[in-house]
Amino acid sequence: MWEHIRADKALRQIRKEKPNAPAEGRVRRRDWTSQYNDDGAAFDDLALPNSERVMPPGEGERRRANLARIAGGSATLTPAAGAPAPADSAAAATGAVIEVSQGLCRVALGDGRRLLCEVRRSLKASDTGFTNIVAVGDQVQVSHNGAARGMVEAVLPRRSALARPDPFYSHLRQVIVANVDQLLVVASWREPAFWPELVDRYLIAAARNGLTPVICVNKVDLAEDPAEPQTVLRAYCDAGYTVLLTSAQNGSGVEGLRRLLQGQTTALAGLSGVGKSSLLSAVEPGLHLRVGEVSERKHEGRHTTTQVSLHPLAAGGFVVDTPGIREFGLSGLHKGDLAGFYPEFAALKGQCRFEDCTHAREPGCVVKLAAREGRLAAMRYDSYRKILADLPG
Repeated sequence: MWEHIRADKALRQIRKEKPNAPAEGRVRRRDWTSQYNDDGAAFDDLALPNSERVMPPGEGERRRANLARIAGGSATLTPAAGAPAPADSAAAATGAVIEVSQGLCRVALGDGRRLLCEVRRSLKASDTGFTNIVAVGDQVQVSHNGAARGMVEAVLPRRSALARPDPFYSHLRQVIVANVDQLLVVASWREPAFWPELVDRYLIAAARNGLTPVICVNKVDLAEDPAEPQTVLRAYCDAGYTVLLTSAQNGSGVEGLRRLLQGQTTALAGLSGVGKSSLLSAVEPGLHLRVGEVSERKHEGRHTTTQVSLHPLAAGGFVVDTPGIREFGLSGLHKGDLAGFYPEFAALKGQCRFEDCTHAREPGCVVKLAAREGRLAAMRYDSYRKILADLPG
């Protein structure tokens, strides 16, 4: 033990005598930028920028889309600098992504061909604000590699996108479907029961993403009183929403749904088991989509559709069947913004005692009073309160 103590004292004495002695081994040079490159020119002579601006997620895509609108043309998400260009650019074709899997996608070309494509690795999602580079509904440029295979070389700007927070990276969003015109919010009257809060979340998501929302309530044949669904859903009609009452079982309302889908690209969204696939099969019998069952124990839908897929309609247009989503996050929305997505609140705007009233617990709230007196649908106000509780301040 005494030998160790004496050794420690000796080491401390050496350090005092040579305070600036370099450590053994290779020392990193701090003036490495003054060295010359392979061409004999100093790095200082290359006129490199002293700083680099880092854009927030989504800024690059937003700027390209704005430039495209100003120029009246289209921009693309081009490969990264130095990435190899397509072997034959003249052979590149434009098509629509109809299915996406891990690292692969299926693209439908204008001439009827369908190519199974890889996504070129130089395409990055880091500057789009989304975690997926390619989504169903995207218009892409592909090169044909033969044998029904291809390569996605570029993704054209999206005119719209239905997105949700990524399940693993909450600060980013995952595109569910791109380039759609309207969002068909499918619910059921029974099995599973009508869920106003989830319907309202979809309506808000449609408004935030620039999509026309349509509410479709299926399984109305299960209503004990046929007039009850119309009475309950009157609140949505009064708020200005289009509401369809359908039954895939007996065909009620299917023809009206077919007319609404004609010539449009429509995304279907709703809880599993509400009958999205059954309705699509009733509208277009040739689709042969899988039909799920409802759990007898909880009367909740079992997941049948496991991935997003795009289907053409014989009468024109496309429908996008999406997986059943139990919760639809409203990433980036704050409490003060929520009331703006309830049209029936607009007539009462500015009448509350407090200018920043959230219409929850504040005294002198005319929205809360209108709901209590029946001038606002209690169902909608209750849904508003539940969503408000989940939002940041």
